[in-house]
Amino acid sequence: MKKEIERKFLIASDDYGKNISSKCNIVQAYLCTVPGRTVRLRISNSMGYLAIKGGTSKNGLCRLEWEKELPLEEANELMALCLPNKIEKTRYNVNYKGRLFEVDIFKGINEGLKIAEIELDSEADIFDKPKWLGEEVTGIKKYFNSQLCQNPFTKW
Repeated sequence: MKKEIERKFLIASDDYGKNISSKCNIVQAYLCTVPGRTVRLRISNSMGYLAIKGGTSKNGLCRLEWEKELPLEEANELMALCLPNKIEKTRYNVNYKGRLFEVDIFKGINEGLKIAEIELDSEADIFDKPKWLGEEVTGIKKYFNSQLCQNPFTKW
């Protein structure tokens, strides 16, 4: 099973737009959001993805992750079993000094929220922070997608 190591930041400006390499629309929902385990269903680029994620480490950087690609038809069928309040967002892949940042611009019940993530090879991995990154929100639970379904940004 893969270990996911990532850091999350709020977006301070739209300057990330200068380095976009691709974009996609994402709809995701959750089958399970209990402490220590989430089961997420995602539809993106006409494909489905089922992911199971373990609990987050104390510093919020790391957790176990398993993901499987699903045909779109199966993903659409499973979406009916998910908890309410789907996450809708546009994801931009942004290259900065040889590193990939995923910038999520949320829509719907989380309209106005903008978050950038960077996946790392280790918890000690060092990277240059672009000026368009704002406050770090790694490990702050209210910014977890699974929590945004239950407590949407528009209601904060």
